[in-house]
Amino acid sequence: MSLRTPLGKVLGRGSAKQGVSHWWVQRTTAVALVPLTLWFVFQLLHLPTTDQFAVREWIASGVNPALLVLFIASIAYHSALGIQVVLEDYVPNKAVKLAALLANTFIHVVVAVVAGYAVLRIAFTTLAQG
Repeated sequence: MSLRTPLGKVLGRGSAKQGVSHWWVQRTTAVALVPLTLWFVFQLLHLPTTDQFAVREWIASGVNPALLVLFIASIAYHSALGIQVVLEDYVPNKAVKLAALLANTFIHVVVAVVAGYAVLRIAFTTLAQG
């Protein structure tokens, strides 16, 4: 027995079956961001100085490049998912919504790639010089 009306069955309106996975991914990135954010804040507070050379050395040392890339990827993905939900819920015009969703994805991917590239370039050039 179905609770859907005959018109609803014909039009095919109903669950797209994607809401649960979207919800889980957003919660997973939120959980991943807790230790990464605590690590990042702790590391920044314990830098001896905040000049360019000290920060470059910090980025290139130990596991910091890997953790920074994970932090950047998690923040970018979590932010993209959150903004996507807001756009889907509150932008009524379909054309504007589609343009905003495409811009949201594009901007987040570009920011994540550029930031990840910057971290890796700093890490590898500092290691090669030092």
